[in-house]
Amino acid sequence: MALRAVDIHGKKYNRSLFVCVILIATFAGMLMGTSLGTALPTLMTDFHIDLATAQEATTWFLMANGIMIPVSAYLSTKFPTKWLYIAAFALLLIGQYISYSAPTTNWHLFLIGRVIQAIAVGITMPLMQVVIVYIFPAEKRGAAMGLGGLVIGMAPAIGPTLSGWILNSDHSFFGFTLTNSWRSIFLLPMFVIGIDFILSFFILHDVIPNENIKLDWRSLVQSTLGFGLFLLGLTNVANSHYDGWFDLPHVVLPGVVGIFFIITFIWHQLEMNKPFLDVRVFKIKQFSITTLLTSLSMMVLMGIEMMIPTYLQEVRGLSPLSSGLTLLPGALIMGLMSPISGAIYDRAGAKRLARVGFMILTMATLPFLFIGLTTPTDFITVFYSLRMFGIAMVMMPLTASAMSALPQDKAADGTAANNTSRQIASAIIVSLLSSVTQNIANTQGPAASLKTANIFEYSRKTLDAMLSGFHVSFAITLLLALLGLIVASFLHAGKVINQSDDLLENKEGI
Repeated sequence: MALRAVDIHGKKYNRSLFVCVILIATFAGMLMGTSLGTALPTLMTDFHIDLATAQEATTWFLMANGIMIPVSAYLSTKFPTKWLYIAAFALLLIGQYISYSAPTTNWHLFLIGRVIQAIAVGITMPLMQVVIVYIFPAEKRGAAMGLGGLVIGMAPAIGPTLSGWILNSDHSFFGFTLTNSWRSIFLLPMFVIGIDFILSFFILHDVIPNENIKLDWRSLVQSTLGFGLFLLGLTNVANSHYDGWFDLPHVVLPGVVGIFFIITFIWHQLEMNKPFLDVRVFKIKQFSITTLLTSLSMMVLMGIEMMIPTYLQEVRGLSPLSSGLTLLPGALIMGLMSPISGAIYDRAGAKRLARVGFMILTMATLPFLFIGLTTPTDFITVFYSLRMFGIAMVMMPLTASAMSALPQDKAADGTAANNTSRQIASAIIVSLLSSVTQNIANTQGPAASLKTANIFEYSRKTLDAMLSGFHVSFAITLLLALLGLIVASFLHAGKVINQSDDLLENKEGI
């Protein structure tokens, strides 16, 4: 593969440097999605807020990111690739700085920064995948998507470890000190994004063909209200101030209204000659199945990813650093295996990898149903690492297969649809498991009077109730892994090569 390539203007550029810049920047942006998980106790103390409020740092990020992803198809078609990236990097820097500098008396300013960060990541993440489709030939795309797995999979996995390490003590780099404060969690990504922002002017090029399409405001409003309200309802489920899944004004109403706008959005897209987001891509069987499997794999990933750090800190009493180090080997394994699985996909296709990967996920999730108060951390590390190995075998090959099932000019629409589905799946599983765990802990927990009568018995029963909640959450995750194993059998055998536009048109009558 030659290092030199040509952009849409006929100018030569270095493809390896191009990919390196966008991978590093997107990785730094996606770290923000999970890196604050281990910092929640610190945020609660500094901002004088409860756990439900502190969790908004993650839930609002997921919500804003989910709203933005459907817009990415329009943006990547309308605006030059280089300047879209530059704008997104600048937006990410602004958002990170707002959260970093927010006074502890203004939690809402902190959240505004988080929303701006999520908007930027909602542009860079799907744009990265579209760029890979355009700059790599089909026979090399699996390996390139494997490198993308370092971003989409490893960044959320390594986030808790990195933040735990930062919160453990002060660290110095080139004479610059990172203090053990939640603010320092933003500094390292800001430094990386700042460098990439400067390099973007010299290394990035316009590689996606542009069209002077008009913004369909009706579609934008329907998309924003639909996905925004639906995800808002989901994120409110875990809020301790509300009544769970049946809270009418905060969960049910926004969820139902959101679904209504999503349906009207889809209907409107099907009526348009040039849709805002071409949902017809779901008429291609291979794309639909791989998108479903990618969403399931994300749910299986997040199902353990969000629960284990909480178990390690709240039940086992580990420090943020210790809980992060327990999960670090799994993150490293995923980072190592993602490009390898992408290369295997180029030779064998996605079906075999998906079946083996979901089988590993199923077997490695089962032991988590039996963890207790004295389960060795090495036990958790081993089976968590096996799960991440399975995720690496599934995630990027499925993404590459989904993109290869589409005509190249539908790459932006396919990427937006694929990522939106995955983001909604992540929000659903985080809300579901948080709600289930908290509800079981509340209903099976001891009476408040026991706390004064027998503090030791009260503590034991509280931990037992929390464990019961975790066990049910892990059981749900196991069922999702089994479902993925079943659905994987419907995948196309072998590798999928880009289909022609005629295929998409023929499928439209189905």
